[in-house]
Amino acid sequence: MANPVNPPRGMRDFLPADKARREHALGIIKSVYRANGFDEIETPVVEDYARLHAGLGGDNEKLSFSILKRGITPEALAAAAEVGDVEQLADLGLRFDLTVPLTRFYASHRAELPPVFRSLQIAPVWRAERPQKGRYRQFVQADIDVIGEPGILAEIELIAATSQTLAELGLEGCVIRVNDRRILFGLLAHCGFAADTHERALITIDKLDKIGAEGVVAELREIDAAAADSLGEVLAAVEPAISGDGIPLTGERIAAVLPVGAAEEGATNLSVLGAALEGMLPEGVTVRFDPTLVRGMGYYTGTIFEIAHPGSGSSVGGGGRYDGMVGRFLGQDVPAVGFSIGFERVVDLISLPQSTGAEAVALVFDQDVEYPQLVALKRELVARGHRVRLERRQKNMKTLLARIAAEGFTSIANVRHGITSVDELELRPLAG
Repeated sequence: MANPVNPPRGMRDFLPADKARREHALGIIKSVYRANGFDEIETPVVEDYARLHAGLGGDNEKLSFSILKRGITPEALAAAAEVGDVEQLADLGLRFDLTVPLTRFYASHRAELPPVFRSLQIAPVWRAERPQKGRYRQFVQADIDVIGEPGILAEIELIAATSQTLAELGLEGCVIRVNDRRILFGLLAHCGFAADTHERALITIDKLDKIGAEGVVAELREIDAAAADSLGEVLAAVEPAISGDGIPLTGERIAAVLPVGAAEEGATNLSVLGAALEGMLPEGVTVRFDPTLVRGMGYYTGTIFEIAHPGSGSSVGGGGRYDGMVGRFLGQDVPAVGFSIGFERVVDLISLPQSTGAEAVALVFDQDVEYPQLVALKRELVARGHRVRLERRQKNMKTLLARIAAEGFTSIANVRHGITSVDELELRPLAG
């Protein structure tokens, strides 16, 4: 027996039912984001190798797929092998996220774009991940970004639009956890960590959900024992609130869990954000302050956020402010903030509605029915707004009916020789 032919590891085929669910989710996401004023763009799936490895993508740069140069000579191969650097044979690479292409896009087209540009981009990206549940080598990202707005209004728009999208997708119980990188740096400084150890310390704090507070403190002691113990006291004070209903995003509650005098700028920023969002979020979506939220990307400069859902063991979205990235291309800083929905994880949490609008009709025809007759009937039904499938009559009709019902067809009609008009068909519910 031949071995099954599977797609490459970490990549997937989608059966019709899976594809229908994905398209349903894509339609909702695009519709809500466009209604909120975001304009859809498209960028190439490849970017220059140097751009993808310019320090903008953090650890994701290590997971990028490289594309070999055309016409590589034996001499070039030998030179690369001699120095042990095969990457010098590549000049392009598959994008590993949509943020790096967006910043390049903005730098390329800034003169053609409005002063504040609200971008929507939904497209596949590629990472050389170790394939496992929830992690793929090809997956779709759904990003919205606001470029050119320095104030908190950008964060307000992103969270409001994303929360509306989550609600329209039917995802109840979503919690958008919010923090500010300035709060994290302020806490580290308050506890005594030297400035040059902050990024290393944040990498450890980002492991909190995996190794717990004790594990974080133990690892941080390798950097500074006294500072680690001081941070441990802060974590012990905030952990119960985070693991419970969370900390409301209000100035009073934020101040209550932070040491006096630590990270005042970031705390003020979040209190303004919380006040603006109060009463604006749809039912089923809440926003909470989480002073331990890090987000792994080192390019974040201010507000950061992440979406948690009770049906997923991992976040289903996230983002933050990255004011320094666009400036790497333009030579001058441009404020920017983005929010990405984890499309693959969201799709796994939703289901198709029972009715998708137009009636789906299966025309089951006898062997003696002529093809022009079938085509004419199908064309007439399609013109009336139906989705139509032609199916040959089978001996085991039970199997056929079960299959087309699973594929979303709601009605059936028998086509016999001599029927020339849709009005002569007897449409009946598939369940009957």
